[in-house]
Amino acid sequence: MGVSMELGLRGEAQHVVADVDTAIAYGSGSVPVLSTPCLIALCEQAAIAAVAERLPAGVTTVGMRVQVDHLQPTAVGQEVSAEAILKHVEGRRLTFAVSVNDHRGLVAAGKVIRVIVDVERFMEKTRN
Repeated sequence: MGVSMELGLRGEAQHVVADVDTAIAYGSGSVPVLSTPCLIALCEQAAIAAVAERLPAGVTTVGMRVQVDHLQPTAVGQEVSAEAILKHVEGRRLTFAVSVNDHRGLVAAGKVIRVIVDVERFMEKTRN
């Protein structure tokens, strides 16, 4: 695909926690705080942002693996900010270090692996 990625590329994503983002709403828990699934989506958004400008038309990245430690709760109404830093490139596989913070400090940390794909070829795999 002829895509070159430089280590150290950074992306960010911010989000204000709403009722629809809570563990209760996602069905992933029984408390009204930022759900882990929502937190993971924010990490993915930051990883996507890190490399978006480097991808030619018709090429994207897709999620392959997520490993995140969700360390602290974040209440509804609070803003969270995710950062992703490209740490390793192996062929089409991109590994990002991710972290999420709120006004009190570190909320989560881990890694996200995404794979560079040709959109058309990738979507062909979904057709019968």
